[in-house]
Amino acid sequence: MPKDELDLRLLDDFQRDLPLEPRPFAAMAERLDSGEAEVIARLRRLRDAGRITRVGATCRPNTAGASTLAALQVPTDRIDEVAALVGAEPGVNHSYLREDDWNLWLVATAPDAAALADCLARIEAASGLRVLSLPLVRAFNIDLGFPLEGPRRCMALDRPADMAALRPGDRALMQALSEGLALEPRPFAALARDLRRDEAEVIARIAALAEARLLTRVGVIVRHRALGWRENAMVVWRLPEDRIEAAGTALAGLPGVTLCYQRRIVPGVWDWPLFCMIHARSRDEAMAVLDRARDLPELAGTAHKILFSTRCFRQRGAIITETATRKEKAA
Repeated sequence: MPKDELDLRLLDDFQRDLPLEPRPFAAMAERLDSGEAEVIARLRRLRDAGRITRVGATCRPNTAGASTLAALQVPTDRIDEVAALVGAEPGVNHSYLREDDWNLWLVATAPDAAALADCLARIEAASGLRVLSLPLVRAFNIDLGFPLEGPRRCMALDRPADMAALRPGDRALMQALSEGLALEPRPFAALARDLRRDEAEVIARIAALAEARLLTRVGVIVRHRALGWRENAMVVWRLPEDRIEAAGTALAGLPGVTLCYQRRIVPGVWDWPLFCMIHARSRDEAMAVLDRARDLPELAGTAHKILFSTRCFRQRGAIITETATRKEKAA
């Protein structure tokens, strides 16, 4: 197939369900009528061009580690300064500028709740600004592996994680997958060597963690902005607790809504418990999705606001282990 079509198939067909076998790229190549070496070379070029972050996994929040969504109110003339301070924290894996009084948003991850609190405290101390922390309460959809071509489709409703599936050594494995697999013929063997484990055991544990929803996706992790999906809208909804489940379920099933979850409120400061994300190629496309969301019976008359992202400062995998935190600080 033409190279540009191969790129698209790699990006679109393998955002989840990476073949969990010793030579996954050979299995991908067979499905794509290509060759293993070509698939690996294309993935390397896509990564080096900033179109994908890695081939690996996304880890479910607050399972193997701790995480939160947080925001700061940053004066316009301090945005670059404060964004740099935020980005200097190893635990910050995403940070964006959004159109709101609370304008600098970040996702912070850490090995445990105490380390996460320390991370946010350092940001407050360095910036002199309050950090608004909004931990996850319930996930309706946290997959984000939506198709890049064709009509918008609804995402699957999330199912709870099975924490009983977590085993000793899994945190190190999840951290490695968050950083990305080696782009070579036997990536699981390379990962097994790094972790001093057996290749077959590593593959089996990845499969078990994915089945338990401790890994939300195993596959090609794309950079949506670099692929033309430049409008990232966070929509927040104000509604009472007894309406959140029905509203979140309805939103998660709406084509074009790419994430949906409930977060803790801070009374008098942040009274918006239900969040959804809309990724789109244009503002008009995003607003059309929002119009359909407004028309849902479960959200009729619900107060809401839309926070478009205007700049992306950081996007990388999560910090789960202390070892990863030390490596990031040393980098």
